[in-house]
Amino acid sequence: MNPSYQETVFEICKKDPRYHADAYFFLVEALDVTVKDIRKNQPDHGRHVTGKELLDGIKEYALDEFGPLTFTVFDEWGIHTTLDFGEIVFNLVEAGRLGKTENDSREDFKNGYTFEEAFLRPFEPHQREPPAAPPTRSSRRRKRG
Repeated sequence: MNPSYQETVFEICKKDPRYHADAYFFLVEALDVTVKDIRKNQPDHGRHVTGKELLDGIKEYALDEFGPLTFTVFDEWGIHTTLDFGEIVFNLVEAGRLGKTENDSREDFKNGYTFEEAFLRPFEPHQREPPAAPPTRSSRRRKRG
């Protein structure tokens, strides 16, 4: 009998403890949402997605799911760069849970975007223009008396 996806993830985490099991569950959910979104916009796309497409899907899905906590959640899971998602994907490939083409590699996930730019900057307060300075005394009309 084949192990369940959950059992596979727990085995991977024993061999490679860098990432929390929840990171694997999240990645597969993000992949599913990404495939559905791509198919909706490009019906003849096919099931396989590129590393870049998956990274974009992960970013959108994470922001929808976790909002301003995304950076913190990923940090808790041991994910600090987009290359970490490549490591998770290839751990799943090696465990027989995801497929890949001969063109796919971990490098596809390198430098996809910075986490600061993707997950922190959208939630920073916007800089407002400083308020206009009050008029100086010399610019006010003086009463003649």
